[in-house]
Amino acid sequence: MAGSLVLLRDGNTDENGYRGRHPGLVQGERIVNVRAVEARILSVAPWLLGASVLLHFVLVLFQTKMTMIDLMVYRDGSPSLLRGTLYDWHLTEYSQQFALPFTYPPFAAVVFIPLSWLPWVVVRWLWQIVSVACLWWLVRLSLRLIARDRADDTVTEDVWQRRAMLATALALWIEPVRTTLNYGQVNLLLAAIVLAGMVSTRPVLSGLSVGLTAGIKLTPALSGIYFLATKRWAAAIWSAVAFAVTVGIAYLVSPTQSTLYWFHLLGQTGRIGPVGSAINQSLRAALSRTFGYDVGSGPIWLAGAAVAAVLLFFALRAAIRAGDTLAGVVSVQFFTLLVSPISWSHHWVWMVPAVLWLVYGRAAGGRLVTITAVAWLVAVGSFVISFLLVLQSSIWVISRPWYASLLGWVYPACGLLTLVAIAVALRRRQAPAIVPATAEEATAN
Repeated sequence: MAGSLVLLRDGNTDENGYRGRHPGLVQGERIVNVRAVEARILSVAPWLLGASVLLHFVLVLFQTKMTMIDLMVYRDGSPSLLRGTLYDWHLTEYSQQFALPFTYPPFAAVVFIPLSWLPWVVVRWLWQIVSVACLWWLVRLSLRLIARDRADDTVTEDVWQRRAMLATALALWIEPVRTTLNYGQVNLLLAAIVLAGMVSTRPVLSGLSVGLTAGIKLTPALSGIYFLATKRWAAAIWSAVAFAVTVGIAYLVSPTQSTLYWFHLLGQTGRIGPVGSAINQSLRAALSRTFGYDVGSGPIWLAGAAVAAVLLFFALRAAIRAGDTLAGVVSVQFFTLLVSPISWSHHWVWMVPAVLWLVYGRAAGGRLVTITAVAWLVAVGSFVISFLLVLQSSIWVISRPWYASLLGWVYPACGLLTLVAIAVALRRRQAPAIVPATAEEATAN
């Protein structure tokens, strides 16, 4: 019948790299083999990845819209730690409305100081190469987790590798990744380290990945929720120890700046940047734009955070019961982005593994999962945040027209929808017989 789903039997492994039965769609008398279409695209995936990376580096070469101002802050501001003026320092270049300060914990400055020893041209190229490599790692590891989770799937290893190439080629041009690269942000590096650590079976590596990255940017500390929920007590303890070590190292280097940060500056959101600007895609920012003023951490924000916490509970519980590692990790990371007072749009690079799960995971194909995937692709592919930044009169003005406030919910809304999709799609699924892949296994091939 027209529009019905049929199964085509093709033996063991076909020329496209698939085993067993193939899903196809019948439209009148014409059969459209979905996997055959995908196979044609994947056949040129290496070329697409090469062209995408090459084009990106051409933009780096000619500095097209790539000021890399955040990397400037890391490189130029970090030596101020040794002079005792780290949190008085500001970047004046490209700062018409806001002279960027150094906002990370003092340990981050310790880590970034070596960047100041290198010429700027070396730093910017090195940073871009590392960031692109981390994007590839993030995609490849996510797909490895999905592939092992779908132990009964009919897809060969070669197909998964080509999917990783295609996904990386496309991800280079979506808003969170693009702005991370343009600003020279550390997001991709931290996400790659955190994901590798969280899925590792070694408690020390898991704890170090979370603790050390939390010492650089604080928010990865909430990744410990995953360790607690999965009863990985050793990993949770190691993450706390690693974080404490970062604080101790920073105190040894600069006691005054460490004291200033931990006892005076921590919690001063306004120092980090404009809460209500469209580029801030946290719950607090979306609620503030809706109500026309900064809701702070008052009742309105608490209500929103409570909703996010409830959704996290159901999503994480469903993911753990289903043995879906990637879904559990994504749930915790999205919760972190939602409840953090500042979640710039480029912090949302975690939507890359989320979309991969929505498209290829065990729950792929469900109506809610598909709607969520499409919502994310529209959100990040349309660069709506860039449009909203142009639309707003100033980064400091919170009140705005209703349509701008509504569009300003785009990432938080997609994040909440993702938690709902995970909770609903996995609620009745059982853990697979094969344990999901770890970071160590992901590098085996």
